[in-house]
Amino acid sequence: MQWKLFADIAERAGTDAVAVQVDGDDPTVGDALDALFETEPTLRERVLADGEPASRDGIAPDVNVLLDGADVFTTADGLATEVEVGAELALFPPVSGG
Repeated sequence: MQWKLFADIAERAGTDAVAVQVDGDDPTVGDALDALFETEPTLRERVLADGEPASRDGIAPDVNVLLDGADVFTTADGLATEVEVGAELALFPPVSGG
């Protein structure tokens, strides 16, 4: 499985893509995120909410978790969403520019 990383999240990891190994028969977005944190532990403090309400499964409010281009918190079951082999996962913070 592979995560695509954008903006400051990619900068923190030093790469814009991280391959992870997720074991089990029915892996979820949360399982893949845990595997990402094992591979890139510095992302944990950026992606997880610190002192924020427990909504969005503990993800910081300014981080979007995407599965095949769709936000898992608005179109699916959040981090409990099952991930198929070959699915595209991404962490996407708000980006501004001009």
